[in-house]
Amino acid sequence: MKKNAFVIVLILIITACSDKKPTVTKIAFGSCGDQDWPQPVLSLAAAEKPDAFVFLGDNIYGDTDNMDTLRNKYARWQAQADYKNLASAAKIFAIWDDHDFGRNDAGVHYPWKKEAKEIFLTVFNEPAESERRKHEGIYTTEYIKNGDKIIQLLLLDVRTFRNDLLLYDTFAKLPREHYFYKPDYKPHTSPDSTLLGAEQWKWLEGELKKPADIRLICSGSQFSIEYNGYEAWANFPHEQQRMLDLIKATKANAVLFLTGDVHYAEISKLQVPGLYPVYDVTSSGITSTWDFAAQNVNRIEGPVMENHFGLLTIEWKKDPVIKMEIIDKNNNHRIEYTINKSEISF
Repeated sequence: MKKNAFVIVLILIITACSDKKPTVTKIAFGSCGDQDWPQPVLSLAAAEKPDAFVFLGDNIYGDTDNMDTLRNKYARWQAQADYKNLASAAKIFAIWDDHDFGRNDAGVHYPWKKEAKEIFLTVFNEPAESERRKHEGIYTTEYIKNGDKIIQLLLLDVRTFRNDLLLYDTFAKLPREHYFYKPDYKPHTSPDSTLLGAEQWKWLEGELKKPADIRLICSGSQFSIEYNGYEAWANFPHEQQRMLDLIKATKANAVLFLTGDVHYAEISKLQVPGLYPVYDVTSSGITSTWDFAAQNVNRIEGPVMENHFGLLTIEWKKDPVIKMEIIDKNNNHRIEYTINKSEISF
């Protein structure tokens, strides 16, 4: 009887272990919210109980050279009930884009960038001893862990070091002949122009060599889209190529991009020789909207034009499952696209 009882208990333990659900990590994200507008999508994101929320830039519309004005706008934003709901539910990470950097489409020549950085780091409770405070710009690495599984957040700064954009009107010969809208910018052709800057590139190479199960590169500007005449990595095609070459050279598996800026949501898929598909999930429109989605032959899902947030759900199976979602202001799941880690690995 004792032997039979032992066998039964052993079977029950094995059955319980086999029925155990895989552990899950949730990361919500979004961009482009006006500090003076209600932000109910943040409360919807909080209800998903994510492990983290990543703000991808234009977190407020600062647009000022007056640093007191910038501080006051952040304060009005963080006083909102929806922001407080989110901050109490999830760890907050953030990067900036142009409007919280300080000026529309600004880059390296913005005169108040050091002061804006200090305000940004204070707002997001960056520790005094943080490495982020010791170098120019706000780029940094964060980690989200689930047991022995590691998600690496690579938070880029696409403003502090970025060269001025080239105006579209100053060129006669255009990359594409016909648009249904007026493009703003033309791609750089000089390899001396930069988006990230030398020190940030050096840092990024080192980070991509560190161990991680999944890597999320967070950028205020879209990465995997085609050139469309607006702000994007495509305006610095040599920098875009440098990123792809760096992923190849470091053999960094499971890189996805999370991006914002454009006031709509989409998923883009960039395919180049010698590299797995590079997915870019754009979530842009906490309060902002736009009249149309720009052309993008790499778009595989979307666009979603209503206010929304993004959600990544990672199911830690033997071959981890990565679900990318866009959830709108009415709590409708507008986009759901799922891949396995093996699909984005060497």
